[in-house]
Amino acid sequence: MTDEERLDIIEGEDENGNPMLLNVERYFYYNGDEYVLLRQVDNENGDSSDERLYVMLVNVSKDEDGEEIEDFVPVEDELQDALISAARTVFIDDAADGDPGLNE
Repeated sequence: MTDEERLDIIEGEDENGNPMLLNVERYFYYNGDEYVLLRQVDNENGDSSDERLYVMLVNVSKDEDGEEIEDFVPVEDELQDALISAARTVFIDDAADGDPGLNE
């Protein structure tokens, strides 16, 4: 895995508190809020599973040095399902324009 690819992977926790790696797939806006689509990484090589997608709200804040920090905030399950559906629709439209999106 290259350093550039590693920058797109974050560590999180599943519902049981176990560590898991998530690949940042895309950022998108929905109803005026910014969200990030994450795909669970299956192993250290960065391979991603097609089944486990997550959406989180993006909150931007500043650290003590004035640098912007993105905080990913979990959303309710029902909203997450709606956002994944909306993201798939947007990305399918993007794929028609030459961007493979979620159809890779």
